[in-house]
Amino acid sequence: MRHDSGALDLSSPEGMRVLVMGLGLHGGGVASALYFARRGAEVTVTDLRAERELAPSLQALSGFRVRYVLGRHDERDFSSADLVIKNPAVPLSSPYLKAARAVETDVSVFLRLAGNPVVAVTGSKGKSTTASALHRVLLALDPRTKLGGNITVSPLSFIDEARRAPRSPIVLELSSWQLADLKGKGVLRPRVALLTNLLPDHQNRYAGMEEYADDKRLIFADQGPGDFTLCNRDDGWGRRFARETRGAVRWFSTVPLPSGALGAWLEGSSGLARLASDAPVEIVGAELKLPGPHNRVNLLAAGLAALLLGAKPAVIRERLGGFEGIPHRLQFLGSKAGVAYYNDSAATIPEATAAAVRSFDRPVLLIMGGTDKSLDFAVLRSVLDVPKEIVLVAGSATAKAIEVIEGAGRAHQGPFADLSEAVACAARLAEPGDVVLFSPGAASFELFANEFDRGRRFMSLVEELPG
Repeated sequence: MRHDSGALDLSSPEGMRVLVMGLGLHGGGVASALYFARRGAEVTVTDLRAERELAPSLQALSGFRVRYVLGRHDERDFSSADLVIKNPAVPLSSPYLKAARAVETDVSVFLRLAGNPVVAVTGSKGKSTTASALHRVLLALDPRTKLGGNITVSPLSFIDEARRAPRSPIVLELSSWQLADLKGKGVLRPRVALLTNLLPDHQNRYAGMEEYADDKRLIFADQGPGDFTLCNRDDGWGRRFARETRGAVRWFSTVPLPSGALGAWLEGSSGLARLASDAPVEIVGAELKLPGPHNRVNLLAAGLAALLLGAKPAVIRERLGGFEGIPHRLQFLGSKAGVAYYNDSAATIPEATAAAVRSFDRPVLLIMGGTDKSLDFAVLRSVLDVPKEIVLVAGSATAKAIEVIEGAGRAHQGPFADLSEAVACAARLAEPGDVVLFSPGAASFELFANEFDRGRRFMSLVEELPG
């Protein structure tokens, strides 16, 4: 099996037999199918899910000549295809991929075709917020700047625009799985590689943290001395990555950097940066629209990357100060009966929930729970004295969380079998001035398709509450 496209001409794929494995609901499969179908390739889409589950993605492909094999995979489709485009959720160990001649992803195809300067962002948590904030700043420099990747926007959806503006930067948020798919291809050499942090995640997919870290390391694997690697100095993994990269290391930290270290840090409520021996410049102002000390660090890292790419400190401060965040990540939904509601459905690990709980100076009613990913919920002990109430949604991870919660002597409501019951309970217990925070700390597959489906459901339930 070849795991790269070899001599295939991906820019002119007319007549090529292309198999898209895993259509999914996040846009990568649809963008891949559209890219090749529009250019005359013979496209087949195969997915283990049924037509009903894939309805939104199938609707996006209506009107194009695409063959579908749904609810199953057929090995003959893989062996007869010139090229297989895989979904990042499909492990490379899949026996079907062993029959493939060449394997790519939407990200690797994009990187083979586009020569734009790339800023790549990864990490266990904070990568979507950091990438989105950075994109907001860079748009002030170049309105043709694009954002894609794990943020549910496939870069193939803007490949033509990127190729028409080859000097415009591309911000790519990359998950560990997306990075793993790029291993050995030599297509990712970001001008700036930014690693927000490394926390236990996806431990149901990895043998341990070292294997997980190996995939994250791929973000800087092909960098050289002319590139920058931005590392979190507060994180032990960040310090390890800094020793391993060939890129020029620039730090970000919650405390002032040692003399001679270059990068950015928090001082009081402001974020300062030093790129040379000059006096530090302010890149993050004291007033931000996005709540949470962890988000101040995310914005600090985004501001440092923007500074390295030529943005002026005043522009960075203004753009970051007005950044309101993105859906499902401490997203403010509004107030009902004097109670503020926040959607943090993208908090899929307990560390993210702990950070979210610390983000408010008002009483918090926490709604959490979901599917287990072989994670340790002991980290919650440090914040269990913060929530006014803890409301639980049923799931395999919830049982583990209950052990920690009850072990700390805290009471809880539920677990409820349905999110609507949990929201109704929290709304009933909340008083004017309180915050209802939906920050599950777990995956969502027992009740929802994914964390975005879960977040949308929470949003609709809040909308239905009396005002």
